[in-house]
Amino acid sequence: MIYFKVLSEPKGKGRPRFSRVGKFTKTYTDAKTKMYEESIASAARLHMFPREPLETPLSVTLIVHVGVPASYSKKRTTACLTGEEWPTKKPDIDNIAKAFLDAMNGIVYKDDVQVIRLHVYKKYSIEPGVHITIHEVLP
Repeated sequence: MIYFKVLSEPKGKGRPRFSRVGKFTKTYTDAKTKMYEESIASAARLHMFPREPLETPLSVTLIVHVGVPASYSKKRTTACLTGEEWPTKKPDIDNIAKAFLDAMNGIVYKDDVQVIRLHVYKKYSIEPGVHITIHEVLP
């Protein structure tokens, strides 16, 4: 089992950007997404050192801790932290998962095609971040 955390406000993977160079169109990742994916990759590298990337089928669980907005009343904040209210605003859960799966490529596993099971959920928390758990799925 592999477990680590990325303690910062969760962000989703941004849409690809395009630019023209003469007759050609170039596709690239925006700077915010690159920086966020690098912070995920750094946390993964710290945890994996000195191990090699896994090569087996994997189950990945991402528990996304979203900060409660400062504008919420004390009553609403309490409801958020006790699970009575769920975070149904951005970032989208699928974009968060994509950012994490892409950032861990070549570090935690050879390629994200190895992920055969993915569990992701968002909840409010005092400390924003993402908790990552990876299990090898063995026969």
